Amino acid sequence: MLTISHLSKTYPGGVRALHDVSLTIEPGLFGLLGPNGAGKSTLMRTLATLQAPDTGTITFDGADVLADPVGHRRRLGYLPQDFGVYPGVSALVLLDHLAQLKGLADRAARREQVEALLAQTNLWAHRHQAVSGFSGGMRQRFGVAQALLGSPRLLIVDEPTAGLDPEERNRFYTLLASVGDDVVVLLSTHIVEDVRQLCPRVAVLAGGEVRAEGRPADLVAALDGRVWRATVDRAEADAIRAEVPVLSSQLAAGRTRLHVLADASPGPAFAPVAPDLEDVYFATLAA
Repeated sequence: MLTISHLSKTYPGGVRALHDVSLTIEPGLFGLLGPNGAGKSTLMRTLATLQAPDTGTITFDGADVLADPVGHRRRLGYLPQDFGVYPGVSALVLLDHLAQLKGLADRAARREQVEALLAQTNLWAHRHQAVSGFSGGMRQRFGVAQALLGSPRLLIVDEPTAGLDPEERNRFYTLLASVGDDVVVLLSTHIVEDVRQLCPRVAVLAGGEVRAEGRPADLVAALDGRVWRATVDRAEADAIRAEVPVLSSQLAAGRTRLHVLADASPGPAFAPVAPDLEDVYFATLAA
């Protein structure tokens, strides 16, 4: 279990990235949802012991993470938002090199794990290709393979599906879901669909603070009867935005489809609609 208590971080210049963040995360997939600049990457880097918080504590499986960062890293797998690779080095050679850096000294055991991870991430057929020439989705799958070296107890993945096409995103979902229920998997993303597909629990982070946390179904149920939809012309949409809180808008056959948060119908153009996690997300950000 991962326990984050009253974590805060302010960068030089007064930029407050985290403010009094507290979360308790059980084994399994947990989604950290928030817009760019919400503090997600700062939290991920802090949990990975790449930077220290100003205040607060982190414990994992009862151990103080900040007091023993080296010990924590032995239990950690981390896929950052961006990672570099050596040019011209094949997936097989690079993953073996990273396994050595992670402390897997036994050659036979290391080779067995490297080959198993390349197969698990559907990269075995590409094992002799240079990772620098991989597509975005293949590189992200390689990132998961390196993060799983050493059988970590905590896996952190930061914005893993940004820029992936739908087919590659589905492959990534399947891969993360296969990691196992006994591992804490923390998925940081601004894409609601990532969380909807994968995570039985979610927290919404905005302005460095946890604004909502719980089971997606419970968070959605809290908006029952309060979300309304209308499809209107652009001029009407601008007028509606000036009068009521608009959760989201999208184009539909040249017109604008609005989701609005209100306790009663905002007008004759609106019909009630069942809320979803995207409505929860935008309602939380607007609160």
